[in-house]
Amino acid sequence: MTEDWRNGGFGLYLHWPFCASKCPYCDFNSHVAAEIDQSRWNRAYLSEIERAGRETGGRVLNSVFFGGGTPSLMEPELVASILEKIRATWPLANDIEITLEANPTSIESGRFRAYSEAGVNRVSMGMQALNDEDLRRLGRMHTAAEGRAAFDIARAHFNRVSFDLIYARQDQTPEAWATELREAAAMAVDHFSLYQLTIEDGTAFGARHAAGKLRGLPDDDKAADLYEMTQEICEANGLPAYEVSNHAREGAESLHNLIYWRYGDYVGIGPGAHGRLTLNGTRHATDTPRAPGAWLAAVEKNGSGEASREALPREEQVTEFLLFNLRLREGLDIARYQALSGADFDPETLNNLENLGLITLEQGRICPTRAGRAVLNGVIRELMP
Repeated sequence: MTEDWRNGGFGLYLHWPFCASKCPYCDFNSHVAAEIDQSRWNRAYLSEIERAGRETGGRVLNSVFFGGGTPSLMEPELVASILEKIRATWPLANDIEITLEANPTSIESGRFRAYSEAGVNRVSMGMQALNDEDLRRLGRMHTAAEGRAAFDIARAHFNRVSFDLIYARQDQTPEAWATELREAAAMAVDHFSLYQLTIEDGTAFGARHAAGKLRGLPDDDKAADLYEMTQEICEANGLPAYEVSNHAREGAESLHNLIYWRYGDYVGIGPGAHGRLTLNGTRHATDTPRAPGAWLAAVEKNGSGEASREALPREEQVTEFLLFNLRLREGLDIARYQALSGADFDPETLNNLENLGLITLEQGRICPTRAGRAVLNGVIRELMP
């Protein structure tokens, strides 16, 4: 158990908490600010990287992910400074993936060229929709034409470009989604993420929904039909799901996200960033203050941006391992589960799930089928010890 994280790899997540505006469906830790002292943020990020490096020095770093918020609002000089510090802190894997999230409204060629020169080698774009009416309903600041133009700019500077779309939107018909998804599949370089719209408490959409003012959302059956259509179209276009919501051509999966789902270790730096870190044989959960000002103050006054660090009990590790691994098409390594849990799965439960067509058992792995991924929470409940 002490070195189990090596089965998943080692990554670094950096959270940039600022956006130009707050989308009504978004429950991420993002904030709108009139002024941002990027040199102050630079000092804080470098300090935190140095602190994390003292604990994990010598580990090979497999991935870096600039998430947010809107990291493409970061000055290229800030990104370059952070990546220079990372290179001085950890040995980097030969195939290291360095991703930066971007919104179409913050993309321009000179900035992207500078990100590429700094070492970013993958961009993930928040497209969300390919028609203007739905973009307006989702509170997005770009048009469909601007989104496509931004995508072309990104492709000119990066070999790996992913983008996100949201479906199961208000008044969305299966025919309209099929047309949009086929266009997206034709655009996709090698990866995209497709998320069903969820209504979260604490968001503008959540408040509207509670007031009965968010109409036209699909019921569960219609949403399930849209999910099935999504899988069929993506598979037909060579972009099958390798995770519940993520699709890629073979070999183009997101390495950083695979670290999460394969239950590796990752450092979380920035406001609201979480981490999983194995130190001295014990896996810990870390988190940070969500408010940007509180996180900065913690780094500057205390020399650490962590709000808490807690050793994870074995039972909680086993639960997380199940939750994450079974999201993947490649599934779960039974021997690894046995080592983590000190137990085995109930054979009768496995047989029942296999007979229902929800999992396959092959080469020592439990793999959810497409039907199983559609009802994954139920499958996981059955497998819980």
